[in-house]
Amino acid sequence: MMMAQNERIMFRDGRLMTLSAYPGNRVYGERLVNIDGNEYREWSPNRSKLSAYICLGGSHLPFTGSSNVLYLGAASGTTASHVSDIVNEGTVYCIEFSQRSFRDLVVTCEMRKNMIPILGDATRPESYSFALGNVDVVYQDVAQKGQADIFADNMECFSARYGMVSIKARSEDVTASPEKIFDKACERLAERGMTVIDIVSLEKYEKAHMMIVVERVI
Repeated sequence: MMMAQNERIMFRDGRLMTLSAYPGNRVYGERLVNIDGNEYREWSPNRSKLSAYICLGGSHLPFTGSSNVLYLGAASGTTASHVSDIVNEGTVYCIEFSQRSFRDLVVTCEMRKNMIPILGDATRPESYSFALGNVDVVYQDVAQKGQADIFADNMECFSARYGMVSIKARSEDVTASPEKIFDKACERLAERGMTVIDIVSLEKYEKAHMMIVVERVI
């Protein structure tokens, strides 16, 4: 799915924005902009790895307006809220392990009916499978060892066709080169039945990070 096909994302004056699904609702103090009678929320690449991917020329965004998304590592919901704008007719299931971040996430979700907060451990997808069925897309931002397998486990558990995973090299091995770690992640995803369809370095905004977009062979 090519980036240009998504009409709920806009670049204006060099700034990335999403068409707000909940006009008047700020999540983290972001700027609201009225364009032709529609409200857009500014989406800074300094605050979001997904925004960074798009701003750095990422060519694939596997979300449609009706997509159901499993978001692993939602934290307080900053990026997840922009995903909820994009999938305005779908649902974003937000998994967060930290109880402190989860409290903030709950507040964000209270203002957005298509965001569902779930306190859970991304390494154990079966532990929260009761709360959701199959999804269309898995998005992962989990900074711990074994990121590729955590991602693949969730892709399989919830029968997702598409996925995006932000790989943090230093969470895997602080002694190995990031390039080697990224290559290994791609190899492991291929072993787990994924086809890599886009890879973008996030180095400009996030040191030693890579966004990988995949399609699962079904």
